[in-house]
This record gives sequence, C-alpha cells and structure tokens, in this order.
Amino acid sequence: MKILRYGSLLAAGLIAGSVQAETLRLSHNVGDTTTWHQGAERFGKLLSDKTDGAYDVRVFPNAQLSGGDQMRQAEMVGRGALDLVVTSAINVTPLVPEMAVFSLPYLYANYDEVDATTQGAPGEMLSEILLDKGIKVLAWGENGFREVTNNVRPITAPEDLEGLNMRVAGPMYIDVMNALGANPQQMQWSETLTALQQGVVDGQENPIGAVIIPQQVYEMQDYLTAWHYSYDPIFLGISTEKWDSLDAETQEAMQEAATEAMAYQREITREGTEEGVDFLREQGMEVYEPTEEELQAFREATQPAFDQWAGKVGDEIVGAFQDAIAEAGTSGTN
Repeated sequence: MKILRYGSLLAAGLIAGSVQAETLRLSHNVGDTTTWHQGAERFGKLLSDKTDGAYDVRVFPNAQLSGGDQMRQAEMVGRGALDLVVTSAINVTPLVPEMAVFSLPYLYANYDEVDATTQGAPGEMLSEILLDKGIKVLAWGENGFREVTNNVRPITAPEDLEGLNMRVAGPMYIDVMNALGANPQQMQWSETLTALQQGVVDGQENPIGAVIIPQQVYEMQDYLTAWHYSYDPIFLGISTEKWDSLDAETQEAMQEAATEAMAYQREITREGTEEGVDFLREQGMEVYEPTEEELQAFREATQPAFDQWAGKVGDEIVGAFQDAIAEAGTSGTN
C-alpha cells in the first residue's frame, strides 16, 4: 500500500514538474539543417539549463507560424503573437527600413568591420529602434556575406546579370538587382528551392555557410560568384510584452543564453563559410572569385542602390556604421 502511495505521489510530482515548464515559441525563416536552426536550438537548451527546466523553447523553421511569410515574423513578435524570432535584418526592413543599413552593397570588407557594428554601438542603435516596435534584441548572429548563384552562366562582371531572373529576399535587393540589369523576383525562402528546381528563377543570392550548403542549393545551381556584395546579420529577438513579464533573474538567464547561443551560431556559420568554397567545388559547382578590379566594377554598378537606401536609412545611422567600420581598420564604405 505504501509502495502504491509513493508511486502515485511520484507520478503526480512528475506531472506537476512537466506542467511547470512554460513553452516559448520561436520562429525562423529557413530549414532545420541551417546554422539559424542550430543557434535557436542551442538557445533553447541553454535557457532550459539556466532556469532548471522552467522554459521549453519550441523551434519552428520555415516561417511555419507566420504562414510561410518570413517578413511577418518580426511584426508578429512585435505585437506579442509570437514569443521569439530568429530572423535576418533584411527581413525586417518592411517594419524598420533602417535595418537595411547592414546590407548596403559593399559596406563591409571583412568580419572585423562587421563585428564592430553588430557587436558595438551601431547595433545598439538598431536595437533601440526595434524596441519601439515591440521587439527586444537579445543578441546578434550571422547569416553572412551573400554570394550569387545561377544556372545560366558564370557571373564575372555586372553585365553577366543582365536578363537573369533572380530571387531576392527584400526591397533593397530588388533595387540592387535592377541596377545590375537583372529581373528581381521577391519570393519567400520556403518557395525558393522549388522555384530553382523548376527553373522559375535562374538564380538567387545567399551566404554559403548559413544557407547555400545546409539547404543544398548547390544541387540546383551550377555557378557561384563569391562577390561578398552584401552582408546580412540575424538576430534573436523576444516580444517586449513577454520580456516585461519576466522577473529580473529570468531575464538575466535568458540574456546569457541568447548571447552564448548567437556566439556559437556565428562561429559555426563562419567555419562553414571558410570550408564552403572547396566543398562546393567538390559538389560540381563552378566557383568564381573576382579580382579586386572586377569587384570595383560591381561596386560602381551598385552605387545608385547604395545611395538610394542610405538616404532611407538616414545620415546619422549610416555615419555611425561608417565610423565604426573605419575604426575597425580598412574602410569598407562605398
């Protein structure tokens, strides 16, 4: 009888313990093989560990919770319809146009310059703007330098893009591709792989380590040009409504978990990128690495798009980014 009673109490305790774990829903844009997903899952594990299992983070890839619309995720977090999001800066530009600053064509030359902005005062400026939209940025991660792929021909000069149907993620990239003579088609990432397979679009542009390799874009595209024309950070953000409901101890644990998870995510993304070019060549892709003279031709061709979007972002923010980049070393400004 005592054994039965003890067993019942133990079962009740286990049930009560499972009920105590609060589920938080985290949405991101891309597939579950990507470094975005790995970073999100790392965050969930760290948060559970740091709060003794008080929180269970459920990660939903491919913008499932926003009906496949990657642009809506941030807006949903902002109004409290989603708890957490991992998304890239360019996907938030419909809500916060200033977020386009990170991706201005040929703004950056290297990772030191990137880190001077995402991990420094310029990143904090953008975090403050997002806070006004109901999103608290917990930490910045990395999508990476965006490289161009296609199935028609090698791209070694701006004129090689002429007439190509190119999938793009957001409004700024529409203007960039127009400046290069391509036919941009804004499309959700969840639809892009099928569009590439069926030839609906000729190509796309995305980072190697975070997207092109883990999403196996190389199986659908023959040519890649490593032109480093635009950088794209990601961030882990939480609804301010949810954040404000947490006590100080939980906020501290969540902040620590996010910082550690995104540092891990940046690390594995850069590792994948470093090893990626050789891997893509092994998979049969023809990879072209432009000379400095050839890159200058792309810089000049994309200058109108840079100027147009720098105007939308504003002199104060663009200036803060350029100053931080200059302090980091060589100037990566257009």
